[in-house]
Amino acid sequence: MQRFHSSVTLITGGSRGIGLAIAKRLVDEGGEVVITGRSQESLDAAVAELGVDESTGRPRATGIAGKADDAEHRAAVFARIAEHHGRLDHLVNNAGINPAYGPALEIEAGAIRKILEVNVVAALEWTRAAVAGGLTRSIVNLSSISAVSAAPGIAFYGVSKAALMNLTIQLAHELAPAIRVNAVAPAVVKTAFARALYEGREAQVAAEYPLQRLGVPSDVAGPVAFLLSEDSAWITGQTILIDGGASLRPIG
Repeated sequence: MQRFHSSVTLITGGSRGIGLAIAKRLVDEGGEVVITGRSQESLDAAVAELGVDESTGRPRATGIAGKADDAEHRAAVFARIAEHHGRLDHLVNNAGINPAYGPALEIEAGAIRKILEVNVVAALEWTRAAVAGGLTRSIVNLSSISAVSAAPGIAFYGVSKAALMNLTIQLAHELAPAIRVNAVAPAVVKTAFARALYEGREAQVAAEYPLQRLGVPSDVAGPVAFLLSEDSAWITGQTILIDGGASLRPIG
């Protein structure tokens, strides 16, 4: 399939893990991507991995380093998109952090503010800038299953992802009919970001999932590509749980 032929997608946090898997899926379907992240070295490696368009000889990806909650970085990204692409079709708000592990009552206020700044406020600011820059088609936000259940150890991360889920609803309403906005909410996916949730006990954690395994980044990339594409043309304001059946756990 070439659902993204000639399209341009901005993916925040796209140098590794889920973000990179989404980028791979989109370029495999004919698209070009602009990816962001904190490390230019990691971005350069990702750009090399994403390869070159054989018909044009151009790299299929551009990597621009910076912090997701930095306004100057956002401005530089959109200036590069305008200069090199002249268009933006899709936005994936994937960048997220969780610098604090433990109960919500024990997390320091500074860490709480930082989590909200990156996971919620920055997603809104990327969206504002994208719309102002001429975004034409669709947005997908990366929420989490921790948004809809108790999440021991990552409590305030879950709070921030619940806020992002509701932000998805509000933006879908405000931006319709021109731009669709949806979200995905993965359970534990095997990435460096989530390693603390399964490292050394993967079999034990996976046994709690009806599908008997943890997720991998490509498990998320497929649904994100669907929500960005015209295959989901009559879907907006929704969050898809990608959880290996974890939400099916019986009560009692």
